[in-house]
Amino acid sequence: MYYKDKSIAEFISLLSGSSPVPGGGGAAALTGAIGAALGGMVASLTQGKKKYAEYEEEILRLKEKCESIENELLHEIDRDAEGFEPLSKVYKIPKDDPKREELLEKATVDACAAPMEIMELCAGALEAVKVLAEKGSTLAVSDAAAGALILKAALQAAALNVFINTKSLKDREAAERMNRRCLELIARYGALADAVYGEVLNGFLD
Repeated sequence: MYYKDKSIAEFISLLSGSSPVPGGGGAAALTGAIGAALGGMVASLTQGKKKYAEYEEEILRLKEKCESIENELLHEIDRDAEGFEPLSKVYKIPKDDPKREELLEKATVDACAAPMEIMELCAGALEAVKVLAEKGSTLAVSDAAAGALILKAALQAAALNVFINTKSLKDREAAERMNRRCLELIARYGALADAVYGEVLNGFLD
């Protein structure tokens, strides 16, 4: 199971099929990787340019950060599938099986791990993209803004894959803890993405 190594066409075909994986979490991870890659693109187009020499070291660090997050998000495509498959199997256990509830609880918590990590990675990429939109090549500022919007979508999509699972958890303390973190990330980094997009858009229309 290595969905990240599939071609774009193959992955999309699998995504539209009847199998539960890849699903929304894998799609969020891929989307986030695309957003992070756009940040890397802006950095690549900026590095080595005399006009941005004062930011060279920072740009190189941001490029490395975006590339690292991009690779981690691609890894999360498979990790999300690996986390969800056990849950899908537990659902098939007869409801009168005494072990079902305990197994379901554990599998549900485990299924939240990848989408929560996807959110954290998207947040890190958004921090990088924000700086790249400010200090990167003006010729690629639209790519920075596009990356911000794409990362926001990935962030929100991943959150939904957490919420659908935390809703059914018996351990409400654990559920609320995960929900709070998701809502914090959405609020903070959703606003950051909107700010990047708004500033770039206003710069085009002024």
